[in-house]
Amino acid sequence: MSNHDKARDAGLAAIVMGYAAAPATINKTPAIPSPHPKGYGCKGECGRPGHGLYDATTDPERFRYLCSLAPKAVGYLIPCRGRMIALDIDHKNGVNGYTTVAQLGREHGFEIPRMTTTVFTPSGGAHVWMTVPEGVTVPNSVGRLGPGLDVRGTGGYVVGPGSIGRSGEYAFHPKLGYVDPQPVPEQLLKLMLPPPPAVRPQRRLPVQNGAAGRALEGLVNVVLNAPQGERNSKLYWAASKAWAHVGDGHLAAGDVEAELIGAAIQIGLSEAEAHRTVASAGRGSGVSA
Repeated sequence: MSNHDKARDAGLAAIVMGYAAAPATINKTPAIPSPHPKGYGCKGECGRPGHGLYDATTDPERFRYLCSLAPKAVGYLIPCRGRMIALDIDHKNGVNGYTTVAQLGREHGFEIPRMTTTVFTPSGGAHVWMTVPEGVTVPNSVGRLGPGLDVRGTGGYVVGPGSIGRSGEYAFHPKLGYVDPQPVPEQLLKLMLPPPPAVRPQRRLPVQNGAAGRALEGLVNVVLNAPQGERNSKLYWAASKAWAHVGDGHLAAGDVEAELIGAAIQIGLSEAEAHRTVASAGRGSGVSA
């Protein structure tokens, strides 16, 4: 039996287990070329094959048809859909992902489930299939967890067992075979998820002194929303604008210093640094600070 036929049959077996599959090349990429010009944004709406993971199907006859269109396909891809994700542990080129995941487990108090789907890769690594809670989206990542650890998250894919890569065959754990994917440990899931966006406290100033008071309020919000790496420059810019209003007699110097320095401290600048920046802006504007 040819490698193409072996991969087709392995993909059909995965479909019986409830997974979608699409034929793949020896380079672990979709095997059917796109029917569209480069950059065309179709995701399979046209009904024709050649849309990568969007070709993946749970219909055996459809999968057979796709394989017939890709005679050089020697593998298949399984998209990570619904609750499925995979931890890709690399063990090659001097990088040992098993060591990394063991260290993470010790530091954060988790263990990889032993009785979960495990597919060994030709290079000595493994794809560990797991599940996430309903509605949770895990992003794909490469090396973010540490050396030799990638995450095949929602929208990603794994190479199906029985596929042939350039270094050899992907295969189920020889002792376990196929077992249902188990839930990802809670502490590992936390590491896989991106950090929550920083919540900038929005100080709202009482509107005083008409337009000048509203201007100071806006300048304070510029400081509060300054991105990392631009906090000091945004503070200087806002202070320069505010000192101009002090020079015109529309704002009190004490109000400008108190509000801008207070905002700067809230976003992580030290009080001393904030004082220096605000004072420097005042001197640069020709106002004593």
